[in-house]
Amino acid sequence: MFIYSNLSPVQRRMLIVDIAVYIIASKCTVRDAAYKFGVSKTTIHNYMVRELPKINYGLYSMVRDIFDTNKRERHLRGGMATKIKYFNTA
Repeated sequence: MFIYSNLSPVQRRMLIVDIAVYIIASKCTVRDAAYKFGVSKTTIHNYMVRELPKINYGLYSMVRDIFDTNKRERHLRGGMATKIKYFNTA
């Protein structure tokens, strides 16, 4: 497993941009991105909200839109997951 704490500042910026591009391309959730890159949800969130605006504000605004959309839809996803769970057990 790759250890992200040993990255140089340039490598870290490249990683943050790679994560942002992945989130934009796949329109995934923070959880999906964390799983893909092998880091915690907190790390993904901190990279995208605290560090990405300093690197590339345009990417940040696109990622922020996706995060806001995911936040608006999360109650629907949870409801569908519960419906599927109980539909499959009945």
